[in-house]
Amino acid sequence: MATTDFKDYYSILGVDKKASESDIKKAYRKLALKYHPDRNPNDKEAENRFKEISEAYEVLSDPEKRKKYDQFGQYWQQADQFQQRGGTRTRTSTGFNTDMGGFDFSQYGSFEEFVDELLGRFNTGGRTRYKYQASPGGFSDFGGGFGTTADVAPDTEATIRLTFSEAFRGVQKRLSVGNEVINVRIPAGAKQGSRIRVPGKGKSSPYGQKGDLYLNVQLQPHSFFRFEDDQLVCEVPITPDEAVLGANIDVPTPDGLVSVKVPAGVRSGQSLRLRGKGWIKPNKQRGDLFVRVKITVPKDISSTERELYEKIKANRKEDPRKEIKQIRL
Repeated sequence: MATTDFKDYYSILGVDKKASESDIKKAYRKLALKYHPDRNPNDKEAENRFKEISEAYEVLSDPEKRKKYDQFGQYWQQADQFQQRGGTRTRTSTGFNTDMGGFDFSQYGSFEEFVDELLGRFNTGGRTRYKYQASPGGFSDFGGGFGTTADVAPDTEATIRLTFSEAFRGVQKRLSVGNEVINVRIPAGAKQGSRIRVPGKGKSSPYGQKGDLYLNVQLQPHSFFRFEDDQLVCEVPITPDEAVLGANIDVPTPDGLVSVKVPAGVRSGQSLRLRGKGWIKPNKQRGDLFVRVKITVPKDISSTERELYEKIKANRKEDPRKEIKQIRL
């Protein structure tokens, strides 16, 4: 990987290098929701952006991968390959050992420069030649020595559609992966953009290693509840008299109806917070439900209602348009 190919995963997600796991997850969910291919059909730029975001999250959400990335930067995968192969290389023709544990690659302009220096130090006969491969990554051996072919198994991405009920409560899904049928447990509290990792169910490398399967959650629309950013929101109609006088109304929540006090003088579009009645968080605690009130005007009223509304009109003290009468361009 040349220096110009380096991807700053922190910048891609728009977070600081000291960002917490929850900050990284929140940033990923927000960006994944914005650039998801289902929301941007036939948009190649959005598709590429989504892939970058997913790649960044895959590394930064994994403590081990993030540690290597923070230590080695753009060479974290190569360092990982050295460590996967034991960290220590032995060559019987010269008798040397090469310990790669904790090595700082930042002094090199590219990993190929590191290889060149390494061979300059230890290659006594000039007969062994190595080439770094950018994809999928690793060493290929062209003539003996300690080079080995890359054997990194590719991960697989897939989309799984869930109802609000399935995502809220958690559900077990039966999925077909290639020729295999597997059971996957979706934890309670999954959201649009949540990513479920299924270890060892990705594609196989030519050497038999299995990558992981990543399921990107897509929520089917609900008739009443919806998400705005990370908050669960619903809209409840109220009558003009309830808005003026206040009222106790029944409001649906994920757990069922609860009684909510609407304060007198509430405005249309104003939100009431129901603490602990929202979505399930990763820590298993409950978030809040935001109830947005909408003052609705009755279309069909009785003669008694009309008479009372006429009396209200005749005795109204406040002019709601008083502040706008002097507006001019």
